[in-house]
Amino acid sequence: MEVFRSAGVVWNLLDGQRPRPRFRVTTASVDGHAVRSDGPVSLTPERPLSAVRKADLVIVPATGLETDELLARHAAVVPWLQRWYRRGTAVAGICSGVALLAEAGLLDGRRATTHWGMVDSYRQRYPAVDWRPELFVTEHDNVYCGGGVYASLDLSLHLVERLAGREVAVQCAKALLIDTPRVWQSSYATPPRRSGHGDSKVLEAQQWLHQHFRSHVHLDAVARKLGMSPRNFARRFRQATGETPLAYLHKLRIDESKRLLEQEYMTMQEIAGNIGYDDPVFFRQLFKRYAGVSPQGYRTRFGRNAELQQLAQGSSVPNRRA
Repeated sequence: MEVFRSAGVVWNLLDGQRPRPRFRVTTASVDGHAVRSDGPVSLTPERPLSAVRKADLVIVPATGLETDELLARHAAVVPWLQRWYRRGTAVAGICSGVALLAEAGLLDGRRATTHWGMVDSYRQRYPAVDWRPELFVTEHDNVYCGGGVYASLDLSLHLVERLAGREVAVQCAKALLIDTPRVWQSSYATPPRRSGHGDSKVLEAQQWLHQHFRSHVHLDAVARKLGMSPRNFARRFRQATGETPLAYLHKLRIDESKRLLEQEYMTMQEIAGNIGYDDPVFFRQLFKRYAGVSPQGYRTRFGRNAELQQLAQGSSVPNRRA
């Protein structure tokens, strides 16, 4: 609540500017009654779920409950989330709150994260979900997840950036003295390649490519590893994902190169070698084809030094309701 209410407000006040709140925040519980948090702390919401009339973003916080107790106590939340998502509302879950998104079917075939200590039981309960506990934040098709309870800060800042722009998110983080490195990693923000297709062999290939894309990959060898001919492998892969295996591999590498351009000071040759390309010229050509801009142009816009430039430029972002 503090992150969203502070966006466009606290930094402006500290900087002598007029506050420009970017979000209108409403709190709600199933019945509108107070909800006990950790220990003796209770939170009193503004209204019951039934009284919520408009929302651009719905966030389900961590609950601290065992999954069975959580689902029993908050069963009414599941169809409520399904209705809002069908209307086009973004839905996010944090830590154990992610279970309500999974129960609603919103995570099937999508990448998601939660607290690492709960992921094994969640994998058994929700096998259709692509669980990624190594990530702090995931997003796919307007559904967002945060890891442990303190990843709520990462997820909230990530959502502020998505809905109100990078400048506002950076200002909000600075005003609240929150670290931001985990938020800006493109691996958190990049939509995952399609994995809900049901072809177990192709899914195995995708998982292998995600683990080995930085090395010199021979796709014919990947096909043989799966017991398939290269031609059959290419056909099934494209049918399942909509992409050729080679295009899929290139996009994985380009996604990683974006993260390196944003976060690391490396030469183009070093970045190319880090993601599996020997020729930096070939890497530049591929990057421009898939990203629409040269690697240097991307670094100028999104790299570490770009933050100060964007803070000086200002932007106009519409108010949102959360």
